[in-house]
Amino acid sequence: AGMLAAEAAFEALAAGRQQDELAAYPQAFERSWLHEELHKARNFKPAMGKGLYMGTLLVGIDQVLFNGKAPWTLHHQHADHECLKPAANFQPIAYPKPDGKLTFDRLSSVFISNTNHAEDQPAHLTLKDAGVPVKVNLATYAGPEQRYCPAGVYEFMKTESGEDRLQINAQNCVHCKTCDIKDPTQNIVWVTPEGGGGPNYPNM
Repeated sequence: AGMLAAEAAFEALAAGRQQDELAAYPQAFERSWLHEELHKARNFKPAMGKGLYMGTLLVGIDQVLFNGKAPWTLHHQHADHECLKPAANFQPIAYPKPDGKLTFDRLSSVFISNTNHAEDQPAHLTLKDAGVPVKVNLATYAGPEQRYCPAGVYEFMKTESGEDRLQINAQNCVHCKTCDIKDPTQNIVWVTPEGGGGPNYPNM
């Protein structure tokens, strides 16, 4: 997909076009093997959302009987952020500590990603309402942002007066956009960072 986008951008620049829509990109994508492959697998996630047994049956019909070319497309019934349930409904999970051999802590993994952002750039992670993380997310959902973020960007800390507050370590962000998608109140806003900062994987 990146190569197709680059080719469309190159053709536009070579033709002297600027600041217009790259209509050639979606057209090239729809003609590519990538679109065909993704289209065949389009029903997998919505089907599995219906449970293991029903999902397996639906995927079997879609993939085995129709070879991914079923005359229908299943859709998710709810947005991801709408499916998070209150923490009070569940028992806390006691995760084993990373052993440093097969499993690693988040900050070690962020270090390997070689993530870097300019210190003086505008914030690319912001909150619509600074009070929501503590009043809603922490109180109702036990602060899910500190768990769904793979880079340890979000931390709940205590102020000097003993009050909870959310700290955003934006410099650790690997731009997966999970927070923008999963935040239960859609209070977190992710935008493209200035200067193309982010992960750089030279040895992976």
